[in-house]
Amino acid sequence: MKDKLIQLYQRLKDLCKPILGEFHKLKTKLDARVAANTNKIHSSYWNLPVETRVRIRFVVICSSLLMFGIVIGLFVNVNRPVKFDKTIKTLSIENTGAMELKLPGVDLNPNIYIFQDAVLESVPVELKVPGRLAFNAEKSKVLSARAPGRVERIYAFDGAPVEVGSPIIELYSPEFLSAQQEYLLSSKTAKVLESSKTMSDLLGDAQITQQAAANRMRNLGASDGDIKSLEKSGKTQYNLIMRSPLQGVVVKRAVDPGAIVNAGDVLATLANPKELWFLGNVYEQDIRRIQKGQIMTLRSESYPDKEFVATANYIAPTIDPDTHALLIRCDVENAEGLLRPDMFVSARLKTGEAQAAVVPQSAIVRVREMRYIIIKTGKDTFRRFAVKGYDLDGKRFAVTEGLEPGMHVLTDGAVLLNDRFAKQEE
Repeated sequence: MKDKLIQLYQRLKDLCKPILGEFHKLKTKLDARVAANTNKIHSSYWNLPVETRVRIRFVVICSSLLMFGIVIGLFVNVNRPVKFDKTIKTLSIENTGAMELKLPGVDLNPNIYIFQDAVLESVPVELKVPGRLAFNAEKSKVLSARAPGRVERIYAFDGAPVEVGSPIIELYSPEFLSAQQEYLLSSKTAKVLESSKTMSDLLGDAQITQQAAANRMRNLGASDGDIKSLEKSGKTQYNLIMRSPLQGVVVKRAVDPGAIVNAGDVLATLANPKELWFLGNVYEQDIRRIQKGQIMTLRSESYPDKEFVATANYIAPTIDPDTHALLIRCDVENAEGLLRPDMFVSARLKTGEAQAAVVPQSAIVRVREMRYIIIKTGKDTFRRFAVKGYDLDGKRFAVTEGLEPGMHVLTDGAVLLNDRFAKQEE
């Protein structure tokens, strides 16, 4: 048996010799070809410019570092254990939407979280009226051309302050020149007839003509000073100076120098910025609470700590079909000139008094359109619920529904504690 195995092994060895010979030849050829290609690569690399060889080495180094980082990352355990806060926090939600939060073992810092007892106070019941400011139209003036002419000069441009009698626009007008000549002629005639006692009838007619010429000049825009100056000098002026009839500012200028105007064309609009109107909108359900002559308090975001007084002087007879609101108009006291036209303001009208729990604005937590208050119901138990009310003066809030006297209200730190409610709710 042993001899047979030896013979079989010898035959297999004889059969494999040619195959091993061929394999050795192939290996030799492959090694020669690899060596040749390696030499070509080396020669090609060293034939490249220096900048290109530097870039190639940089890419090889970056690729090696990247592969090394990937290998290291595969062997590093990223599933480290995470430590969770083991403090027990429970949140219960009532049917009314109120939430109760328990914080066992948690002591709130008394310097940050301050509680006060709710106390009822007598507060004014007010009606809020949104609106805007506008120039008082009764105290505004439009400067218009009273005869055809040409604008020669503009003395006051938009926004310029003016006094009564200040020059605004200089206008060339043939009619004004004709009126001056008529006045001078009638004045000379009247002076000549005054020396003759026999022509008293003609003197009266001349004086009437002189007065009519003076009135014509006034109608064209001339002042009494212009008429006296004309009578004293006896020389006509080619241009008519249009003057301001009030103290205020030039709100809008409608013409430019050199413009041709006709009778009735608007030249400029003048108004007093201290004489303003408040135009507010009162909704249908509140119409019965508005009366002419009522005093309102205005507040503006520009002056949050200042109040302005307004008196209702007009109530529209009809409802605006687009807004379904009633327009009211008030005279505004703006002696300091702080308020400006087109500013948005909010008016408050006191319509009565009521009992409410007054808390600081810091006690109110606003979430979208809802307002919440947080109270302390136990040593480590807190309750958040919705309330209703209105702002008093920007610093205090009158709670009319939801808060009862004696409750421990969180007045400072409400926003911080509300974050805990929000986290537990999630």
